[in-house]
Amino acid sequence: MTARLPVTRALAALVEHTTGRPCGVGELPRVQKTSGWEPAAAPYTILDSLPAEFSGPPLWDWHADAAWSYQVTSVGERGDQVEWLADRVRAGVVGRSDGLWTHDLYVAQFRVIDRELTYDAGGEPSVTAAGAIVSYVQRFTITVTPA
Repeated sequence: MTARLPVTRALAALVEHTTGRPCGVGELPRVQKTSGWEPAAAPYTILDSLPAEFSGPPLWDWHADAAWSYQVTSVGERGDQVEWLADRVRAGVVGRSDGLWTHDLYVAQFRVIDRELTYDAGGEPSVTAAGAIVSYVQRFTITVTPA
């Protein structure tokens, strides 16, 4: 069985690296300040796990390969801010150059065999008691197989 947590952690690290902004896993990201851990200032991303699909070699182990699905929500104060962040997420996760992935997605004990952008919603404004927030939703599927 393919473990999901290493893929989740690797994807969150990739998103953080390629955007230069904090990425929370299932929650608001926190950053370390001199006074301790505090909620990150916008813009930031939140990575959520979605349902997965499993497959494998015919007549053998149908759970050998896993296609883990994720939602990356870019959050900011303005539409242009979240579009900029979403562009960086997209380029980081599925960007290609000369037929190769622009950024490596290394997952210990697994080989990433495919990355796919499956949904790109665009910016969606909402007004809260704290003020205006704009979010931009993208969904990715990361397919891995044991190394």
